Amino acid sequence: MDKKQEALDILKEKVKADGLRNTPQRDIVAETFFSVPGHITADDLLDIVRKRSPEIGSATVHRTLKLLCRYGLAEEMKIGVEKARYEAKLGRPHHDHLICVNCGAIIEVHDERIEELQNKMAEKNGFKPLSHRLEIFGLCKNCRR
Repeated sequence: MDKKQEALDILKEKVKADGLRNTPQRDIVAETFFSVPGHITADDLLDIVRKRSPEIGSATVHRTLKLLCRYGLAEEMKIGVEKARYEAKLGRPHHDHLICVNCGAIIEVHDERIEELQNKMAEKNGFKPLSHRLEIFGLCKNCRR
């Protein structure tokens, strides 16, 4: 089973367990979300979803994204006053973000040395990390020109 289908199955199970209804509209929003690479705003997701199903509204997209985040299938990123962006979590390795404050570009990065340093720092302080996010804000190479 691919990760997209696994995420969709988990969503259906969690929705049912919470006593909510599984709807075709939610399925379309979730399928579309898991098909989009990278980071997307709710408005951009709505634009893509409406090409497939024009009757789906903004509220359905926002509620679906909220559920995906609640169930650990997506993560919301709020960057300053910009609109929140969302990214799929299931099946994606941990990574951190470099965020351009000028153009909004988000660059995914991973460095095992940083991970090790964070773990050592937590251990030294008797802390058990459950999760973490590293976001570095600055200017991307295009905006520095």
